[in-house]
Amino acid sequence: MGSKSPAFGPTQVHALTEIFVQKSCQLRDIWNAEIAQAELTNGKAKMDVLLWLNKATLDVIGLAGFNYAFNALNADGEENELNVAVRTMVGGGNNRGFFDIIRVFVPWLGFIQTKQSRAAADAQKSMSRIGHQLLAEKKAAVLAAAESKKAGEMVEIGRTDIEGRDLMSLLVKANMATDLAENMRMDDNDVLAQVPTFLIAGHETTSTAVTWALLALANHPIVQTKLRKELLSVDTDAPDMEGLSALSYLDAVVREVMRHFSPVPNTIRIANTDDIIPMDVEWTDRKGVKHRDIQVSKGDSVFIPILAVNRSKDLWGEDAREFNPEWWQNPPDTIHAIPGIWGNSLAFSGGSRACIGYHFSVIE
Repeated sequence: MGSKSPAFGPTQVHALTEIFVQKSCQLRDIWNAEIAQAELTNGKAKMDVLLWLNKATLDVIGLAGFNYAFNALNADGEENELNVAVRTMVGGGNNRGFFDIIRVFVPWLGFIQTKQSRAAADAQKSMSRIGHQLLAEKKAAVLAAAESKKAGEMVEIGRTDIEGRDLMSLLVKANMATDLAENMRMDDNDVLAQVPTFLIAGHETTSTAVTWALLALANHPIVQTKLRKELLSVDTDAPDMEGLSALSYLDAVVREVMRHFSPVPNTIRIANTDDIIPMDVEWTDRKGVKHRDIQVSKGDSVFIPILAVNRSKDLWGEDAREFNPEWWQNPPDTIHAIPGIWGNSLAFSGGSRACIGYHFSVIE
């Protein structure tokens, strides 16, 4: 995991709450304006909620991740280059033709370029160039802060030397710290590799989760009313992390959304070594032979059914496939067996490859 962990610690992420709230309020104001305008015409407002949430979360990851203003929520002006690149990378999977899909399974066909692959390559070049620029700026800021401590003299760089709160600044600061062991240090290419990860994984999954949350609240008016009452008890439009943490029903709703509508429904892991995995229950193979373990060979792909586990009746009870935040008041003991990193679910996976940004996602 290298030196990425310091950037995603609870304290560091809590400091970004202001950005989350600011962009949430901006999106609220945009939606209210859309509704008010519709009431002046036909009385109905129709909005693409996922599209707007994608814009809001992209703005958030831009500011919180790099101190970079995408301005995706701003209606005026042209999209900036990085915004276009991210949209190309995220939307590219939906525009693949038959040949693009074949190229995934027949790698040697990769030399044949398609319209989609050329667009993706151009987007990657834009991300790389802008990423190099951002990295250079962050490193210069760290060095400038260290130099300013002693009238022109270089001093040792610590992990609290600059004020930059964005994730990339924290990552660069931790990576350049003189007290960091060499085997934990990342080179520039490793740091730059985090840019597309932050941008794509850091905004689309959150916007998807919030979209499902709004649908669930629309379909469950009792839950919506109870949550709204709790939120209205907060005496400010800009609560800090302490204020948000005190909202117990909001916490239950977030946990239930992440369980019931896991934004990443499944994932795949590749075995690094041969292994034998013990099973809790006996299973029967296609030849009728019963087993209590599964043999895995190095290189095997292991499918992780995240959503299936999060809705398993064996783990969650007979109402596992119902959306019900209430049961987080007294969750079943069986869910403690789930090796997830948060919320007794696999929403953010588990183990050494769990989602490193889960604090960021949950708070957002």
